[in-house]
Amino acid sequence: MTLSAHDDAQQPDGALIALAHSGKRQAFDVLMRRHEPRMTNLARRTMGNNSDAEDAVQEAMAAAWFKLGQFDQSLPFGPWITRIVLNKCRDQLRKRKVMKLFDFGQGNEVEQVALDSPDQHESAEAVQSLQFVQKEISNLPARLREALLLVTFDGQSHAEAATILGTTEKAIETRIYRARNRLREKLEKFEG
Repeated sequence: MTLSAHDDAQQPDGALIALAHSGKRQAFDVLMRRHEPRMTNLARRTMGNNSDAEDAVQEAMAAAWFKLGQFDQSLPFGPWITRIVLNKCRDQLRKRKVMKLFDFGQGNEVEQVALDSPDQHESAEAVQSLQFVQKEISNLPARLREALLLVTFDGQSHAEAATILGTTEKAIETRIYRARNRLREKLEKFEG
């Protein structure tokens, strides 16, 4: 069976997974194209730069293809692939820490934000604040950072984030509260 561009938008994830399970690579490719923007956005916010995010997503896609036989087709695909992306990001972050330990490079580049405002001074301050917050988000403990990113930036509900991270909704709520408080305290000191 071949899928047309029309079929891409029409096929639910479950049907595509069933086709991919039977070895149809094209169905898997459609599924990945459907979920790639969200996965890339999450990886970018987790990793702090485009290059590492793209690597993590590519590794996640490859891992998902090889692990597809282990996927329980009665469950939604989104949380499963999100968990794989987060695991690949965690792997890269661990590698980054080892590289820093041995001083093999910075590994914590912050992308430049274009200065759109006519007031260069205000724009520069806004860019500095944004860079500071990005850095502080990446410095949060993984449990806090992942809950914050999934709910605040990826648009997951507390229940969805709890499923992805293997915890309770209350734990997600608590982690987000703690993450926001830490960021608020750091930002107040930075701006103070």
